[in-house]
Amino acid sequence: MTESTDNLIQPFLVHQTDVRGRLVRLGSELDEIMSRHDYPEPVARLLAELLALAAVMGSALKFDGILTVQTKGDGAVKMMVADVTSDGAIRGYAQFDEDLLAGILKSHSEGDFLSVPQLMGAGYLAFTVDQGEHTERYQGIVELTGSTLADCIQHYFSQSDQVDMVVRLAAGLTDQGWRAGAITLQRLPEVGGVAGGDLDDSKEVWRRSVIFLSSVKNEELLDPELDASGLLFRLFHEDGAVVYDPIELKFSCRCDESRLAHVLLTLGQQELDDCKVDGAVSSQCEFCRQLFVFDDEKLAYYRSLQG
Repeated sequence: MTESTDNLIQPFLVHQTDVRGRLVRLGSELDEIMSRHDYPEPVARLLAELLALAAVMGSALKFDGILTVQTKGDGAVKMMVADVTSDGAIRGYAQFDEDLLAGILKSHSEGDFLSVPQLMGAGYLAFTVDQGEHTERYQGIVELTGSTLADCIQHYFSQSDQVDMVVRLAAGLTDQGWRAGAITLQRLPEVGGVAGGDLDDSKEVWRRSVIFLSSVKNEELLDPELDASGLLFRLFHEDGAVVYDPIELKFSCRCDESRLAHVLLTLGQQELDDCKVDGAVSSQCEFCRQLFVFDDEKLAYYRSLQG
């Protein structure tokens, strides 16, 4: 397997139709994210799926910025966050209640599938598009409806009359480490149907493409030996799939010591002193787990930079 077959988004077009798609394969970069945390398997699996979802959704948007996908629930998995930048940098983390999760795991056999309602309870899934400080943020929110994250996002699309889209997600711990995959099909109404065809043709192509997609197996989305082109050929060989240049995905965190120092220096001296432990203020990034420690000398340095 070459580097170009993994950690990527592979855009494609079902040949001579208005059906577009994207295939996400995450391997070593996802494993790097997971290695920085000690999540139980069900939590790690959900976060891995969310990262794949963020990647496949972010690539469908024409923007220069950040797409953030966030879940909040009242169950054991309280919150998950995954984001992807327009140049393919991904990161994510999860927060969970250890006692609630232990109770759930105790009542199930090892290897049992645990659904979104079982792990997350009632809550919502939110998408936020941030294109910078001089633009307005866009946000979409939908209730957690369905047994999987794919079901939840499918429910979101089913409420929209602007676009037809279907999504498949898979994640799991393999011999090569954590892996995740996502594949989506999208039909844009404004394209106007099959090239040279009519509306009935367009509907038939869409129906057939969705059937092809429904045949994809989780094992295929996760198989490191099955490259993106091979999987797309298996799914769409009857109509053919045209592939475009892939987009590389890489783990990268945007935490920044100077930005954190600026936030701390906006606090009053008494409030700052109250935050100190052993003479220093410490903060750990939720995404990459890097620990930042600010003693009086370092705080004085950053204060001097502010003039």
